[in-house]
Amino acid sequence: MPEDGSVSAPRSTRRSERVLAVVNRDPMDAPHKLRTDALIAGGAGALSVVLALVTDDGRVPDALGWVLLVVSVLPLVWRRSNPVLVLLAMIPVLMTYHGLDNAHSAPMPQTFIALYTVAVTGRPLRTILTGAVVLGAMVSVVSSIDAHQGLELLRISGWVIAVLFCGVDVRFYRQYVASMVERAERAERTREEEAARRVAEERLRIARDLHDLLAHSITVIGVQTSVASHILTVDPDRLDREAVARSLDDIAETCREARAELRTTLQVLRAGSGESDGPLPDLAALPGLVRAAEAAGAQVDLSVRTPPGRLAPATGAAAYRIVQESLTNAVRHAGPGVRITVAVAPEPGSPALRVTVTDDGAGPQEGGAGPRFGIVGMRERARSTGGTLSVGPRPGGGFQVAAVLPFQESAPAPAEGAPAVRGTAL
Repeated sequence: MPEDGSVSAPRSTRRSERVLAVVNRDPMDAPHKLRTDALIAGGAGALSVVLALVTDDGRVPDALGWVLLVVSVLPLVWRRSNPVLVLLAMIPVLMTYHGLDNAHSAPMPQTFIALYTVAVTGRPLRTILTGAVVLGAMVSVVSSIDAHQGLELLRISGWVIAVLFCGVDVRFYRQYVASMVERAERAERTREEEAARRVAEERLRIARDLHDLLAHSITVIGVQTSVASHILTVDPDRLDREAVARSLDDIAETCREARAELRTTLQVLRAGSGESDGPLPDLAALPGLVRAAEAAGAQVDLSVRTPPGRLAPATGAAAYRIVQESLTNAVRHAGPGVRITVAVAPEPGSPALRVTVTDDGAGPQEGGAGPRFGIVGMRERARSTGGTLSVGPRPGGGFQVAAVLPFQESAPAPAEGAPAVRGTAL
């Protein structure tokens, strides 16, 4: 073995860990309880025999005393099954043993073990009452036989009290360790639940992004393809090549935009974070949505008035996605020729951005095919910024989507910043 203790140190550490594991473990849950208690009872009996032979030459037990001494040890085999009954079974045996004036210190090992078991497995009040009854009975019996031995037993009763308090302290320590373990397990479960919640939220956000992107792009491509097909099949003799080429160019542009946004979303997935390499879409990108909707045959009137200062990226992205989904639904359900009005402006009297998209179509039909994830996604977009969203048919006909998105007021943007998008796009 090396002299620097490189081998002995780990062994001593493992030994200490095993000792702490035994101390921390609840005695009622320990494995091999019966076998362990039988060994403990045997050790206590052997120690009692030694004490009976060496402590008091004048009171060496006779045959009946040896029998009583051995019988007082036997209940320890079941000490963890029912500690109080074991102690009650030992009391009459020990009282008879002491009443015959045998060596009075010999039964101390099994007495201490029984008292410790009662203290470590029960409430403190039960321990105090049990100790008082045992001490009172022992001192009374021994004093009635020999007053000097009674005083001697009363003098060493401090050891009994010490054993009881040791059991109570160990019980409190085990309860503290159990509470710490439970708290750690609860914290671990909480962390796992929080991680699962964050994963679910991230999946919902990504699903919402993919829905907004793909639903808009595919709808626009479908409408543009229908226009090109109509041109090719209705009057082949008067083929408008420029219109077909323009429609195909619009389809290619929509595909490029969808591919760029899809690439950004996939980068988020690969990176495993909520940030992407490119900026979030904002109000400045609304004209692109209008051009795509107009390419699908819609007539769009866009009016955007940005609030003073810098708008939070999350608010701008929410407004962009709400307008995108609203245009998609209008083109999908109303078809080409639908008139759409998009208005984005600060809410009067409050730091909020109002987004309104109205059209003269019928809007989504109740009981239509498939779940209406678009409206759910818009509502979640508004809720993510602390805002609200209302969707429904207008009294005078048509359909309306209105969202109010709160934002924090900030200082005016610098002069070299991006200009606000104002005006009308037709």
